[in-house]
Amino acid sequence: MNHWNGRKRAVILLAAALLVLCGVAAAGALAADQAAATDFTRKNLAPSPAFLFGTDWMGRDMLARTLTGLSLSIRIGLLTAAVSALIALCLGTLSATLGGWADGAVSWCIDLVMGIPHILLVMLLSLAFGKGFAGVVAGVALSHWPSLARVIRGEVLQLKGAVYVQTAEKLGVSRLRIARRHLLPHLLPQFFVGLVLQFPHAILHEASITFLGFGLSPEQPAIGVILSESMKYLTTGKWWLAVFPGLSLVGVVLLFAAIGEQLRRMWHPASVHQ
Repeated sequence: MNHWNGRKRAVILLAAALLVLCGVAAAGALAADQAAATDFTRKNLAPSPAFLFGTDWMGRDMLARTLTGLSLSIRIGLLTAAVSALIALCLGTLSATLGGWADGAVSWCIDLVMGIPHILLVMLLSLAFGKGFAGVVAGVALSHWPSLARVIRGEVLQLKGAVYVQTAEKLGVSRLRIARRHLLPHLLPQFFVGLVLQFPHAILHEASITFLGFGLSPEQPAIGVILSESMKYLTTGKWWLAVFPGLSLVGVVLLFAAIGEQLRRMWHPASVHQ
């Protein structure tokens, strides 16, 4: 009964978090035109029932801008996390399956990428790919795969000791076919949990490099752009320009982290008793 209650609670929390994130993404996409609309007769208004997040120095609705920025961050997070997780899955599996020089080369790449300060690496990759949307996607996607690749490599090394894998090797089955038919199905839970847990890192790093001026262009209503522009007005008492977008970004990151935790609990039955 405790096992069932724990799994049921995990499913409910997972569904609620997904529903909120989908709602934010949809609302942001629908509010894109409203976020760009300017009206200088209502500039710098404090939060009120009419404008829950207030307005900025151009009279733009900060709630609409925040939702649009979060929607953009979620889309970028989904794309970059998916690309990064696929790179990790391929390299981690090939490294442990082929062994020898392939394992050495992948391990060297993992150590190299993890040895560079993360935010610096993301900034350099973003600059190399021309900044903007393409630069942000490339920078985040190509810098977040090593940790998951190392985890998957360890999982594959453990699975290689299983009787059915060793039997397939003795029967002359190729290593790539063993990886495709016998290893990948067992790696999927670990892969999906790692994929989801990469979302908050991707979103935070996208916002960070955009805030520093190495990411999305100022014309796009990204959270990093909003926070960067608000810094000039905090000393004049316009606290709502940074507080609400910042708290909203933290909330989205925590929701992604909660989704990853609930997926882990669902795919690891022993954890539902904790």
